[in-house]
Order: sequence, then structure tokens, then C-alpha cells
Amino acid sequence: MAVKQISLGKCDKLAKSPRPSAFELAPIHSQRASSTLSSRIVASVREGLFDGTLTPGNMLGTEGQLSGQFGVSRVAARDALKRLEAMGVVEIRAGAGGGARIAYGNAQLFADALAIQLRLTNVTTREIMDSQRAIEMMTAELAAEYATAEDLQSIDNLLAEADACIQDSDAFTRSSFAFHLAVADAAHNDVLKMQLMAMHFIAWPTHNPTLTVDVAEHIQKIHKELFILLQARDGEAACALMSRHMKQIRARRVAESTEQPFSNNCC
Repeated sequence: MAVKQISLGKCDKLAKSPRPSAFELAPIHSQRASSTLSSRIVASVREGLFDGTLTPGNMLGTEGQLSGQFGVSRVAARDALKRLEAMGVVEIRAGAGGGARIAYGNAQLFADALAIQLRLTNVTTREIMDSQRAIEMMTAELAAEYATAEDLQSIDNLLAEADACIQDSDAFTRSSFAFHLAVADAAHNDVLKMQLMAMHFIAWPTHNPTLTVDVAEHIQKIHKELFILLQARDGEAACALMSRHMKQIRARRVAESTEQPFSNNCC
């Protein structure tokens, strides 16, 4: 069964014209003359995604079909598909009826990649915590506006779970992390949530030896106050409370990263 060809702008025209030379292939304005053939295929697919020509689920075709459409060798098409798959842009199925399709978004993959790149660029704990504060202030405000009854119930359940494990620092740390993500879920904004997930990978400890019961109780008190504000649909107050909460968390994380003293009321 023939695969429907996806139009890729200028590259689509190449399939209908004589086999082009490497320099004539996919003359995308953003690429350099030294780009490899596979890089040009990758750039064309990226351009198709951003201009809306390609959408999740669209079939790109098999390795052989792509090499014919772009007028390149199967080796170049294979390399391009491997790179696109590694980037999370395509999903590849082998066998009859297989080929490459544009993938659906993967929040976990995005958060992992962003977290890795942030770590590789040597951003500081202060930079991460300042960014996280800005994100969480917005998620709190939006959660007050958009949270559903189901969202609020999930948050309430997490508060009860935290009450039960407040003596266990590791369990409480995991529960607190889940609370912050639940607030982000209630904001119904995937852009903010994916960024928050990346921040947590870097800055949120899996084991927190400095967490005392007093600090855990202080955190839980703030979380419960925030929940009340979400129920009351008071976005402004929820944003302000989250701002204060994140400033305290920031103080703790920065102090831990620099081995400086911190006060016991830090989160």
C-alpha cells in the first residue's frame, strides 16, 4: 500500500524534479552550506513541524521512500531517521506497514533533555531556584483559576499522605514533590509543568538529610494554606503565598549547595 507523501515545502518539489545535487537539496534559509545531506532532511522535518505542515501522527515513510523523496542515498536517509528518533521527533516501526511517523509529544523526554542541558551548561542552584519560583508562582495562580474538582481531590489526598509520613524525611520529600507537581497539573499548562519537572530533576533532593520534623511541619502548614486558597479560587493570594514558600525553599537549597548556614524555618 502506497504511503501518502507529506508535503515539506521546497523539499516536496524535489521528488517531482530530476535528482538534485547535494547543493540543490532542500535549500532551507536557516542551514549552512556545509550541512550534510542527513542534516538537511532533519532541518526540513523541523521546519515542517514549526510551520504546521507536519503534525503528530503524520507518516514520513520508510527509509527507501525518504531517500527517493529527498533525492539522497539510503545511508543519508537512515542517518536522518536515527537522529530524528533520538530527538524524539519520529517513531520508527519495522516490518510490513512500518516506517517513520511524527511522534506525539513526550513531557518526560522533554523534561529529561532540558534538565540534562541545564546541568551541562553549569547553571547554578540560585538560577534554578529563581526560575522555579517564577514558574511555581504562575502555576499556583493558574491552579486557583483552572483546578477541577478532581484536581483538588488529588491535592487533598497528597496532603493526607504527607500527614501520614511526616516523620519519614525521604517519604515526606517525595510527597512534597508530588504536591508541587499536582498544583502544576491543576494549572493545566503543559509548558509550565514540563519546565517545572526539569527544575525538580536538578534541584529537588531524593534524599534530604537536613529535613527535620519541625521543617516538615512548617512545609505542610504552607501546603495546606495554599490548598485553601486554591479552593477559594484566590489566584492572587495563592501566587503570593507560593512566592514566599519558594523563597524559603530557595534559601535552603542555595545554603545546602554552598554549605552555608540556613535558618530552621526554611522549607
